[in-house]
Amino acid sequence: MTSATTSGAPGAPARTDRAGDGRWTVVLCWITVLLEGYDLVVLGAIIPTLLKTHHLGMTAADATTIATLSLVGVAIGAVCVGPLADRLGRRRLLIGSVVLFSVFTLVVPLATSVWMFAALRLVAGLGLGACMPVSLTMMAEHMPASRRARASTLTMTGYHTGAVITSLLALQVTDDWEILFYLLGVVGLVVAAVQWFRLPESEAFVRAQRDGEQRVPFTELLKPAYLRAGIGIWVASFMGLLLVYGLNTWLPKLMNDAGYPVPTAVTQLLVLNIGGVVGLVAGGYVADRRGIKGTTMGWFAVSVVMLACLSIKMESDLMLNVVVFLTGVFVFSAMVLVYAYVTSYYPASVRSTALGSASGIGRIGSIVGPSITGALVSSGVGHPWGFYFFAAVALLGFLAVLTLPRTAADSGARTGEPAA
Repeated sequence: MTSATTSGAPGAPARTDRAGDGRWTVVLCWITVLLEGYDLVVLGAIIPTLLKTHHLGMTAADATTIATLSLVGVAIGAVCVGPLADRLGRRRLLIGSVVLFSVFTLVVPLATSVWMFAALRLVAGLGLGACMPVSLTMMAEHMPASRRARASTLTMTGYHTGAVITSLLALQVTDDWEILFYLLGVVGLVVAAVQWFRLPESEAFVRAQRDGEQRVPFTELLKPAYLRAGIGIWVASFMGLLLVYGLNTWLPKLMNDAGYPVPTAVTQLLVLNIGGVVGLVAGGYVADRRGIKGTTMGWFAVSVVMLACLSIKMESDLMLNVVVFLTGVFVFSAMVLVYAYVTSYYPASVRSTALGSASGIGRIGSIVGPSITGALVSSGVGHPWGFYFFAAVALLGFLAVLTLPRTAADSGARTGEPAA
């Protein structure tokens, strides 16, 4: 890979994207996504404690509002960061985003009212939402086009690793929930400091600047050359994140409603996420060899079958574990393969904007999914209709991917790079 001098933040040492710096890109982007995965479940892990202790007089309705505003912040951050990263550079935006969510996470335990708690989570969400699309963009641009699917899926293994770490820590700290936020904030600031000195700018961004490639606004995605792909990507991203958040939020309850004992139901959440990690590794490898669009369609199709199977009460624990594991393998990696398609389809000048829009619109699904599933659970039909609902969502994801052009050339878009 040719080296390219970065245009880092003022005062930061100049860096080049050579082999050593490339390793730093991989490690630091992976850790950044891990921090988002940690935050994914931290609020859910402490809500029972907050309600039990009546922290700040918090009610179940207050907790729901806080959780929703956190996701709204993440969605806004994901959408807004793209154009900025395409204009100012990936490195600056990633470091700034990590600092923003770390600082506001650190002060969450100091909130003196429920609304202050919610506001701090909203602002922290703005920074957190920006981290994933920029990290995925940097990882994709660090890799050759032929390995971009693996770049996306391997980066996202950090997401599920972070979720597992939070779950394990939450079991240890019990009522001292503040530790979880202090730890996330401090680690985030340390990561930002290391990024300042060690993270190189994306070579593709530097090359686009050097060649005078024009920065493009979000409205570029609405032009005919990109619109077909954009609509399919947005729908698939919406459906994919609806599944990820809906399952992570409600799987134990749905299993319990199906008649499985609580320990078995909770264990399935761990099995699901282990399957997610395996699926991310396998999905990226297959997509780079067989094509991203076809693999993503196949992954969504198998997800439909697995989710429908979960609506059936299984007497064998082994069979149940296998089905839940395979559900995690295909559902979670199908979502990330949509991101991989974005990084391979769009040119560097608009790549971060496109990925940010996909992530941001997908975040709406992350809000809708738990809400609809919760309504089904409250009405007493969570099982089996919750799984029927998820299967229908996966089917819509499959149909959305089906509409995507296989390459940029198919839609008349110009990438300036070899197609993946």
